[in-house]
Amino acid sequence: MTRQRWTAVAAAAAVLLAGGCSAGKKPLFTGPSGGFPEPSAVPVAAADLGSAGDPYYPGYGNSGYDVASYDLKVKYDPATDRLTGVATVTATATAVLTRYHLDLHGLTVEQVTVDGKAATTARKQDELIISVPGSIPAGQKFVTVVTYGGIPTPITGPELGATGLLSTSDGAFVIGEPESATTWYPVNDHPRDKATYTIALTVPAGLSALSNGLLRSKKDDGGWTTWNWQVTSPMASYLSMFVIGKYRVAQSEHKGKPVLTAVSNSIPRGDVDAAVARTPEIIDFLEQSFGPYPFDAYGGIVIHDDRVGYALETQTRPVYSDAFWGRGPNTVVVAHELAHQWFGDSVSVDTWRNIWLNEGFATYAQWMWGEHVGETTIQDEFDRRYEDEGNQIWRIAPGEPGKDNLFSGSVYQRGGMTLHALRKQVGDDKFFTILKTWTSENKDRNVTTEQFIALAERISGQDLHAFFDAWLFQPTRPER
Repeated sequence: MTRQRWTAVAAAAAVLLAGGCSAGKKPLFTGPSGGFPEPSAVPVAAADLGSAGDPYYPGYGNSGYDVASYDLKVKYDPATDRLTGVATVTATATAVLTRYHLDLHGLTVEQVTVDGKAATTARKQDELIISVPGSIPAGQKFVTVVTYGGIPTPITGPELGATGLLSTSDGAFVIGEPESATTWYPVNDHPRDKATYTIALTVPAGLSALSNGLLRSKKDDGGWTTWNWQVTSPMASYLSMFVIGKYRVAQSEHKGKPVLTAVSNSIPRGDVDAAVARTPEIIDFLEQSFGPYPFDAYGGIVIHDDRVGYALETQTRPVYSDAFWGRGPNTVVVAHELAHQWFGDSVSVDTWRNIWLNEGFATYAQWMWGEHVGETTIQDEFDRRYEDEGNQIWRIAPGEPGKDNLFSGSVYQRGGMTLHALRKQVGDDKFFTILKTWTSENKDRNVTTEQFIALAERISGQDLHAFFDAWLFQPTRPER
């Protein structure tokens, strides 16, 4: 992400380039679907249903089931800021269920059915608690349909301010991490439960309604237009998004895949358009080091809104704040968010304590791109930070930053430095073999720092325990 975590790390690309800008434990669950347990005949304890078991965010996500797909039909009226929706959630029980939870912030639930039968519901803060007639056996697929609506309210937090669905004068947009999806649909809101999506957005005719993945169709009907999108690769919920409003939309094709970029009409045409238009070029560069691009669509969307000072790696189509563009087409932030398509989107964290696997890798990729275009060198980026003994990054361990430091400079900068130190330790050939193997073996899966360390040791043939302990887990500056 290049957002306020990015803003905090680097409020602008110049700061990033100038040097301003999880590790350790076994996954809580082990199973074939990237972190969820094998089906069990034992009912899940009621206290556990409303949590995916993340140590940093124990209230995020839910247990007892594994979502395969979301089918979202959303209508949004900018004149009233009112959203109405129908969410069809197809999942498989991982334990015997008599009730289960979905996450939903605000919004009013009108009706819920489970496999076509009416279900009773209760609300407890952002938990939608669904009780079913009888029970759902472990291993059985079931379909939940939620009809809901209301005026969405954002989520506020100390790091990023207001996140989630934010209304604008001509539409709305969704952006935020680690939480945003709950503001516009009911969801199992944790990266551990990735799913595919179909998203139908109905908006007043004349407005764009852009989302993740492939644009399958557009249909006009009585002054409204429905834009139908499909996400064919599993996606973490915080990466789902839409933007509605007046945008300059450019469509093309690259290597047989569609490219869709868009820039808000309120932004003067020029440098911003030029920067986001380089998306395919940057992807081609990153593929050389990370392996094949993992998705079936490319793109990027640039919004103009004073409430947002960051960018986010929303899957297939990052959303950028125009705050990152000043004098000239800044492509560093584009490289950062596109690197996340591999590190964070395709290969996703098992719990949020492993976030350096997203941000450290994306930061290193931006340094690689900066070196490629002659704006910096990777070694200079490393040396500038290493030589600053008073830098706060040495006081926070990126492999265990704690919830309050999830978006700290250590996670980004020291995370990127860890990768460069690893490259020096094992040599270029083995380093880039590690990166490509990581993305290929873990495509569409969830991962931990322990898994990355094991892979690095396997490929390098070295015992790297002390190396990673010093770079990731100690609140002190490692020896070079």
